[in-house]
Amino acid sequence: MGKHVCKGEHKGHICVLASENKLDEIKKLVDDPKFICFNCGRVADSKTNLCNPMPLDD
Repeated sequence: MGKHVCKGEHKGHICVLASENKLDEIKKLVDDPKFICFNCGRVADSKTNLCNPMPLDD
């Protein structure tokens, strides 16, 4: 298994928000998920909120 790498600035990523218990902010970012994080499996509407995003639809 390869090393997981965070792409881009980590601030605003759902994993960071979760570690800070900012659940209300997370709810706004996952209303209509289009991307999944290859590192942690979390989903988000925008790829900018994930460390290693992949589109849910191919």
